[in-house]
Amino acid sequence: MSTRINIGPVHPSTHGVLHLAVDIEGDTIKDVEPHIGFLHRGVEKLVETRMYMQSPPYMEKLDYVAPMSYDEAYVAAVEAALGVEVKERAQYVRVIELELQRIASHLFFLGALCNDMGQMFTMFMWVFEDRDRVLDLLQEATGQRMFYVNMRLGGVTMDLPPDFTDNCIAFLDHLDKRITEYEKYLEKNPVFIERTKGVGILSAEDAKALGVTGPTLRASGVPYDVRSAKPYYVYGKLGFNAVKLEKGDNFARYRVRILEMRESSRLVREALSKIPDGDALGAPIRLIGPAAKNRVVTVSRELPRGECMMYMVSDPQRPYRLSIRSPCFINLYALPHMARGQRLADLFSIMGSLDLVMACVDR
Repeated sequence: MSTRINIGPVHPSTHGVLHLAVDIEGDTIKDVEPHIGFLHRGVEKLVETRMYMQSPPYMEKLDYVAPMSYDEAYVAAVEAALGVEVKERAQYVRVIELELQRIASHLFFLGALCNDMGQMFTMFMWVFEDRDRVLDLLQEATGQRMFYVNMRLGGVTMDLPPDFTDNCIAFLDHLDKRITEYEKYLEKNPVFIERTKGVGILSAEDAKALGVTGPTLRASGVPYDVRSAKPYYVYGKLGFNAVKLEKGDNFARYRVRILEMRESSRLVREALSKIPDGDALGAPIRLIGPAAKNRVVTVSRELPRGECMMYMVSDPQRPYRLSIRSPCFINLYALPHMARGQRLADLFSIMGSLDLVMACVDR
């Protein structure tokens, strides 16, 4: 006979305010029922009361680990609605900043995953040291350390400073060595291996049926990445290749993000070497801007946690309706499928491998 236990809504391993109703027999999980909504702020409705470019600061709060990603996705939807073209140099700048943001996010994932398993706080401190260096670069490029609000119609608020390329290359050289050290440290650790390999398996068929996205999908053998499937900005010029593995377990989800950091490092290097001269600055914010040209637009972006879709119905000066398909919301509901039959102690490593941000789930 199963017993129901409640985990959360306040728990150090739920990555926010999340309540899990877990049915167990002994220490085996029979079912998991997520209860969400504790962070719901009605962002999709809120933007209907604001002019187009008053809303990016709200968007960044949807993912406080990778805030620039949501900012860019929303601004891209506004640009599509208004018919605004992004300047060529600004496309490179956006790709560079978004890939640095992805590296910072994946480093956070790596530290949090180890911390969730309760036995590698050393790794948590190591990755946060490197993440701070990424934030230093983003602060240098945008003037802000966490919430950047650096996207403007047709470009960015600030162009890259003169010494940015040298500082960025120096960091990437350091990061490539550190990733190798992380791999050696973790993949020879018997506790890490036992709690990741063969745990929380999600097959390719189940991943597609559940609508899972991002690194979680690619770890199950489905090589779908918006940056290659529907290239935007200059990803098509940089020879981007989606990373995929086959096992679909915690270890594969960890490895996909390690490989994605290496790919992001390569993309940033190539973008810096090819970035053209010119102007990258976007239009200044005006409460009254150009009238919308396209009534309905859908924009898809590859965020660090997966595909984000912005569906916007436009009015002349503000969104009439905005609907967000957030990657974390979709991925959370694969958790019951992945957790059934696993040990209760492994629930948190499975959830950690999904890299959830509850603000992204609830919106």
